[in-house]
Amino acid sequence: MNFIRSLLHLLWMAITVVPWALFVVVVSYFISSTRLYWICAAWLRLAVSSGTAILGIRNRIQGLENLPQGSKDPAVLLVKHQSVWETFVMPTIMPHPLAYVFKKELLYVPFFGWAMARMDMIHIDRSQKSRAFAKVVQQGRRLMQEGVWVIMFPEGTRTERGQKGDYKTGGTRLAVAAGVPVIPIAVTSGRCWPRKAFIKRPGIVDISIGQPIPSEGRMADELMAEVEAWIEAEMQRLDPEAYPAAALH
Repeated sequence: MNFIRSLLHLLWMAITVVPWALFVVVVSYFISSTRLYWICAAWLRLAVSSGTAILGIRNRIQGLENLPQGSKDPAVLLVKHQSVWETFVMPTIMPHPLAYVFKKELLYVPFFGWAMARMDMIHIDRSQKSRAFAKVVQQGRRLMQEGVWVIMFPEGTRTERGQKGDYKTGGTRLAVAAGVPVIPIAVTSGRCWPRKAFIKRPGIVDISIGQPIPSEGRMADELMAEVEAWIEAEMQRLDPEAYPAAALH
């Protein structure tokens, strides 16, 4: 049954992304980047709703009160990354437009990547390293001044359930350079959407939003160590079955 559900969801995504992406590419020449963002977020809401209806995946969110309330309060969101699910969900639950920082290779993905290329986000060439980070800071500052929150996955790639990747300091370096807080977010999507498996499982994905951590006067590596400690401790609290060793202490 889970295989059939997963296949149906994949087909639904493939069928709907084509007209959506073509529409986004066309209208992007005539409307503002903010309006284009919310058009894309509407499709993501459909994608998340289909995940609930077809796959049986539901979100349980806590900590929304920790998000900055002002329309011009900038922030950098640093999110645990276990699957594609959180990339779909985050724009649907956040009150402000988000700008993802992602590798430029994603722009070449047919339809989906073409639509992303028309959005005001930060795509980088990882091989350029220092130049890539300079672009992140330059564009990140501009976007946050416009009321857009920057979102990054500090581990850089998806990690297996119960595992911890190498937390890189790009997100905290941006926060320190821009003088904005970071908001750590734990997500247990690997419980339902395994990283390397085609078959998804019904269940609850917990999303926990931590309190903003100020960046003023902080070192990027020290700040990231605090973010990492909070996220990983929260992951163990939310999904204790994935961390049996931790439960023994």
